[in-house]
Amino acid sequence: MKITVSELLVRFMERLGIDHIFGMPGAHILPVYDSLYDSSIKCILAKHEQGASFMAGGYVRASGKISACITTAGPGATNLVTGIANAYVDKQPILVITGETPTHIFGKGGLQESSGEGGSLDQNALFDSITKYSKLIERTDYLANVLVRAAKILLSDSSGPVLLSFPFNIQSELVDDAILDQINHKKYHHHYYHDINASNELVKLIATAHAPVIVAGNGCIVSNAQAQVSQLSQIMSIPVTSSLKGKGVISEYSELSLGSLGVTSYGGAYDYIVEQADVIIFLGASFNERTSYVWNDTLLKDKKLVQIDNNIEQLEKVFKADIAILGDIAAVLNNVNQQLQTQLEQGQIQRKDCLDTLMEYRAYSLENPDRNVTDLRDRFPLVEYFFSELQTHLTKNIMVFDDNIIFAQNFFNVSAENRYYPNSGVSSLGHAIPAAIGARMAENKPVFAIIGDGGFQMCCMEIMTAVNYQLPMTIVLFNNSTMGLIRKNQFQQYDERYINCDFINPDYELLSRSFGMNYYKISTQSDLDGLLPSLDYYEGINLIEIRIDKNVFPGYTSKR
Repeated sequence: MKITVSELLVRFMERLGIDHIFGMPGAHILPVYDSLYDSSIKCILAKHEQGASFMAGGYVRASGKISACITTAGPGATNLVTGIANAYVDKQPILVITGETPTHIFGKGGLQESSGEGGSLDQNALFDSITKYSKLIERTDYLANVLVRAAKILLSDSSGPVLLSFPFNIQSELVDDAILDQINHKKYHHHYYHDINASNELVKLIATAHAPVIVAGNGCIVSNAQAQVSQLSQIMSIPVTSSLKGKGVISEYSELSLGSLGVTSYGGAYDYIVEQADVIIFLGASFNERTSYVWNDTLLKDKKLVQIDNNIEQLEKVFKADIAILGDIAAVLNNVNQQLQTQLEQGQIQRKDCLDTLMEYRAYSLENPDRNVTDLRDRFPLVEYFFSELQTHLTKNIMVFDDNIIFAQNFFNVSAENRYYPNSGVSSLGHAIPAAIGARMAENKPVFAIIGDGGFQMCCMEIMTAVNYQLPMTIVLFNNSTMGLIRKNQFQQYDERYINCDFINPDYELLSRSFGMNYYKISTQSDLDGLLPSLDYYEGINLIEIRIDKNVFPGYTSKR
């Protein structure tokens, strides 16, 4: 049966399991919007295309499913760039649909033309470096091949954004709906036949190690390997620390948790690894600048290194591993755990005797806290108290999107039943609110967006998206009337020559009223007492404003 390209595209998205699409309409993409009218896909109207792309990313992080965003040509597409770049770095499967002027005016200077002809903007070239695949579809005879390739990328284990741009006239052309039968719309799993010999070597290494440590990264969450990581930790009594994006892979309340590892973390993980560990097992952790303490050689010195990842590009990217295994983390650990459990039961090996040492490190840390920890607590008592209340009263089934990172990394213990989503990717300010909106579309769970006042003013218009769709959320706003990180750097490195960091804030209580939000101002700890348990997380939109001093800065750890 003959159907229009726009209708085929909508059916293609439905088959991929896409149920929400975030964006803004424009004249050059209206045929696709018209086909969405009768679709099961829910169209979410954002206030800005960057917000739409962040929403799509938040939806992916919360659901694990493919998401989509849609916009018109020219400025609509260019406004997507930061959010799609963020998704590319985070390997998020997002289908990006953009319009284009009709093909017969390519090169003539049509309004918002982005074909790259005649000196016009080359829209696809703009996206080439931040997508896994981008294609301007000027004819329908190869449309099937384009959709096959797009689906394969979006459904793969190592995914990323895909951009398909449709000229206005192409959207209305007729094609055979049998094209859809050529497309595999089921999840592509790379069946890595990981090296069993390498797994066996890992079992031997763990069995003979004196003090192994697991570094768990976001790859464990993406692979749904949390249970396997926790099992390995428990079977052999192995401590676990996490990258920032890996917070919560195992509960940070566990007696075997070392908390978070990284240059903005002031916990004891670094000291324990340097002073005790002889084997480090990296699970889906890329060992980037933050996690590695700016690639500090001391952290890895004189240790056996193991790395397991399903992305070959990550293996041995920044260090040479004694054992490197390409494969699904859950599958590899299932094999390793089974062997270790059997050998334990047969009395061939013993669990590691690390708990007493861990307790000693914790006791020492309490009695002799790191200067940075003390400074952070002394300087930001309200912030610490907020996170204490959050983890006390909301122990499970919440999602936290965080633009600020350093506070949560040190003050927020993430349970295995909560999800913490730091601002990763390209670390764009203004990410938390739209990403939280996308996540709340995916999951009926309380969602928090934690953000500074600088980032808030980049994206606060998207709160009206939440209002429009009656989407409950809670925004925690740290207000210090400055771009905190910039002011900190200018204080520490540029002799207090402050420029373009300070600004005047609006009255957030009045702003909240105009948006239809509930407003709470926090000036003392008593203002927080009883607040979080009393909020309505399933009906209301809440703004909690916490004032902090613009001249008080967190310091980075001095470990080098």
